[in-house]
Amino acid sequence: MQNNSIRQLTLTAFFIAIQVVMTLTPIGYLPIGAISITTMHIPVILSGIFLGAGHGALIGFVFGLTSMLRATFSPGITSFLFSPFITVGGISGNFYSLIIVFGPRILLGWMSGKLFRILRKKIGNLPSCAVTAAVSTITHTILVMGMIYLFFAPQYAQALNISRDAVAGLIIGVITSNGILETILAAIVIPALDKALWPIVRRMRLGD
Repeated sequence: MQNNSIRQLTLTAFFIAIQVVMTLTPIGYLPIGAISITTMHIPVILSGIFLGAGHGALIGFVFGLTSMLRATFSPGITSFLFSPFITVGGISGNFYSLIIVFGPRILLGWMSGKLFRILRKKIGNLPSCAVTAAVSTITHTILVMGMIYLFFAPQYAQALNISRDAVAGLIIGVITSNGILETILAAIVIPALDKALWPIVRRMRLGD
């Protein structure tokens, strides 16, 4: 039991290290205009698959924390959405920024762990990885963009210099473009990584 806990801790630390490296390098966020296509969700989903919902939620929290720190110390025009500590163009973040930056990311990891274990019993390992990756990723995107509209629609419009009426269309556009790209990426990469890493995880007895 003690050895298993050490193995879990080691793999959790590994995923945290990946999150930090991805945050500090261009591979974590690919900027496109005022928003970014992110690959940060991939380690979160993998941690849920390999370690379970609780550890997935923890890595999701790290995802949120690194997002907030990045928004705070390397701010862009919409960084107020993800940090309560930043003011950009006279627009400040607030408590809702914390909900946006942490809520969907924690749910992403938790949901990945739960959904994978439900699906694996019915459709097998690799299909479960693909479906889990796709469903979790698009859910995460919808929640983030939906909360932006719910909590910050006027400020978002002001920051991007667009009308309030145009915000809903922009949100939908992000979901159907960036969100779909991130979903496809996850659905391809996650099963491939699972296939490569699963034998190691099984030998560590962490895949049950």
